[in-house]
Amino acid sequence: MKRIAVLSTAALFVLLGAAALAYPQQDQQDENQNKSDKDKPAKQRDQKPHKPEPQQAQRPQDANRPQPATEPRQGNQDTQEQVQQQQDRNRQEQERRQQEQNQQQQRTNDQKRQDQNRQEQQQVQQQQNQQRQQDQNRQARQQEQYRQQGERLSEHRQQQMVAEQQRRTAQFRQEQDQQRQRRLEQQRTVQLQQQRRTAQYGFQEDYLQRERQEQLRFENNRNRDHDRDPYYYTAPIYRYQRAGNYYEINQYGADVLRQAVNYGYGEGFRTGQADREDRWHSDYQDSYAYQDANFGYDGFYVDQADYNYYFREGFRRGYEDGYNSRYEYGRRQGDSYVVLDIQFSNILGFVSLR
Repeated sequence: MKRIAVLSTAALFVLLGAAALAYPQQDQQDENQNKSDKDKPAKQRDQKPHKPEPQQAQRPQDANRPQPATEPRQGNQDTQEQVQQQQDRNRQEQERRQQEQNQQQQRTNDQKRQDQNRQEQQQVQQQQNQQRQQDQNRQARQQEQYRQQGERLSEHRQQQMVAEQQRRTAQFRQEQDQQRQRRLEQQRTVQLQQQRRTAQYGFQEDYLQRERQEQLRFENNRNRDHDRDPYYYTAPIYRYQRAGNYYEINQYGADVLRQAVNYGYGEGFRTGQADREDRWHSDYQDSYAYQDANFGYDGFYVDQADYNYYFREGFRRGYEDGYNSRYEYGRRQGDSYVVLDIQFSNILGFVSLR
């Protein structure tokens, strides 16, 4: 019994010792905590504790799901600028292609117009050749008629007419040389190109070409036999007035003046058509053909001034008809144009001497 009491006493002392050791450790921890609180700044101690906002618990499925990536605002602006720049480039390219198509269409239309003018000019040339042949045939018949009538001028008068013809021929050649030196046709061509008058430019080029062909033909036929030419021994049959003066003329000279009116009407009609096609204002005096007024003149039978005057009279009327798309002063005959008979009477005013 004594031995058991001793063991119980020893166990009690062990338990009391363990409890005594636990109390100093707790006091040491409390002291360290108080010291740490004293070391914090006063501002931090004064702040009220922030109560965190409750957050909704994320579902396990949402936590595992991948979140979509969001581009920054600056990246969106750069993308919009790139799209706008691409649209501008596309628009510029479209405008450039449209402009090229318009230019190509304009060239095509100009080519068609030139081809059409060329065909019309060829038709006009054929008509003029036919008209020339008809005039020659008519002159041949008239020559035979005059021979049958037996009316001839005196030798003295024939010599006077030959001298007048030589004077006309020399004067016409001199005028041609002066005109080439002035180079009026080249100046007029440049002016039409600058004004972009395509139709009028094409007409003038054709006019100059046909006029050169006429002059070559005249040069080959300038050495005529005066003794065999009925013009020099045929008596006048008409009287006409120009610029207050009266003149007498035979049938051959009258035919040349009629030819001047008809040629002038035809060239004027085509000039008026060209100005209307170019949408140019009406101005017949602005045409080179009107200023030249020598188409069809070879220096024979009538003075150049007379031929120019009646050519321009026909030209003015033909221009008005061509520009206004009408036939008031003349008409179309095949591929050419002729003045109405009543207009011949008004323009030439021939009075028969018989």
